[in-house]
Amino acid sequence: MGRLDGKVALISGGARGLGASHARRFVDEGASVVIGDILVEEGKALADELGAAAAFAELDVTDADSWARAVEQTTERFGTPTILVNNAGIQNGGLIGSFDLGEWDRIVAINLTGSFLGCRAVADPMIAAGNGGSIINTSSISGFLGSVGTHGYSATKFAIRGLTKSVAVELAPHNIRCNSIHPAQARTDMAAGIPEDFLQTPLGRAADPAEITNVVLFLASDESSYCTGAEYLVDGGLTSTVPYNLPTS
Repeated sequence: MGRLDGKVALISGGARGLGASHARRFVDEGASVVIGDILVEEGKALADELGAAAAFAELDVTDADSWARAVEQTTERFGTPTILVNNAGIQNGGLIGSFDLGEWDRIVAINLTGSFLGCRAVADPMIAAGNGGSIINTSSISGFLGSVGTHGYSATKFAIRGLTKSVAVELAPHNIRCNSIHPAQARTDMAAGIPEDFLQTPLGRAADPAEITNVVLFLASDESSYCTGAEYLVDGGLTSTVPYNLPTS
């Protein structure tokens, strides 16, 4: 028996990185999975690798119609989604005095509006199906902490926390849960080239994607049936300490 037997998952940004890690584990645990992404070739290749329990849907998370089509494709192939993982996201940066407005609009559209549209797209189908559900929104430690030059990223990741709570409260009467995860640095393409100790976590290393997926799996499964509106830090202890440099002599 898998921990997700009989469940249907839609994962945005599922073609690579954390999304691909989630997709592989979900299939291993018995779920049917639709990989939503703008990376068509990579997404199709992953779906082919995972076999009959997986499918690919081209998904632009900034577009409401694209979300509607992805949910429709998921329903036609496997049934109404019972799990949504809002995983798609980008990073950009710049000092506040020169932060490009176009880059601000782009990160808000993908990270925040994309998560909002995902929640909106699955809410009514999940309610109508009557089987409950779990929505997992991907925030970040940047949803708790600020840092130089990450204004758009921090703003969107903070906002995802608020979106998660309002969705959780509204959908709770339908047994649809909504939680957010807050990873620190993970070993993915997005973090390529960043030193392992860049964030100075107490554990002293970046996370393996599987360590993030373990938390997402818990939230997707019935094991977390009494968890909603909550924030799950997967940060190697980073937000539990104040970084400082010890004297060398």
